[in-house]
Amino acid sequence: KVKEAVQTALDRRGENIPFDVASNPEFLKEGAAIKDFMSPDRVVIGTESERARTVISRLYKPFMLKDERMIYTDIPSAEMIKYAANSMLATRISFMNDIANLCELVGANVNMVRKGIGTDTRIGKKFLYPGCGYGGSCFPKDVKALIKTAEQNGYRMEVLQAVENVNERQKSILFDKLMRHFNGDLKGRTITLWGLAFKPETDDMREAPSLILIDKISDAGGSVKVYDPVAMNECRRRLGDKVTYCKDMYEAAIDADAIMLVTEWNEFRVPSYAALERIMAEKVILDGRNIYDPDEAAEHGFTYMCIGR
Repeated sequence: KVKEAVQTALDRRGENIPFDVASNPEFLKEGAAIKDFMSPDRVVIGTESERARTVISRLYKPFMLKDERMIYTDIPSAEMIKYAANSMLATRISFMNDIANLCELVGANVNMVRKGIGTDTRIGKKFLYPGCGYGGSCFPKDVKALIKTAEQNGYRMEVLQAVENVNERQKSILFDKLMRHFNGDLKGRTITLWGLAFKPETDDMREAPSLILIDKISDAGGSVKVYDPVAMNECRRRLGDKVTYCKDMYEAAIDADAIMLVTEWNEFRVPSYAALERIMAEKVILDGRNIYDPDEAAEHGFTYMCIGR
């Protein structure tokens, strides 16, 4: 399509300028984009032309001490690699979230399950962490794109449709636990969210679980206090005065009936339970990323809920 558009424009101008089109998908993680660019796992070059291949290889030479990280493909395959890579990672996350939910029902511990299957070299340890759903720009967008591309070509992506469905359900799981704890009544309750961004090291709230949780708590009659190390301005832009903004994690916890840990920022990892005991209205923690020790929370008298343990 790109090649056709360029050629049409040249024909309209009566020009005969040689050109090539190449697909060079990026694999940069939010929060680590510069590192990933300077030292990439792989560089994918999709091209139909030897000249284009030579030009792009030369551009990448400063970042490539060894050429084996260069992968040359045709253009459609290069584009498919990008979508398939993100969709596979999203699939692993949704699979583990499904397993975690079943672990709770049968009395298993998803952390033990994760370690047990992660030692299988065919599976590996990465992206096996359950939680309250994935967000951001890449995973939701690319999963949807592959599903749509398949539909346009008369095919249904059954697995990816399930991945998307599981993820949308998972974004509500902390709210469901909260409602069960308070017997379905949040009126007059204050709920604190620690973390707003879809993951640490970014202020990106696109498709973030926090947005779903805020909507559901508000619709149920509860009030929401929030704190995130970097995403507060982004939250203000999106939600205005729908929530109460706090200057740190402990101010957000004052008079709270429950805390929801939504984003696993480092500063949330070792909370002072003694301080929380003094300032919270009720001692309830819902851990959406399984970063806290259930025994430690229990020792301080907290009701602790997490994912799959």
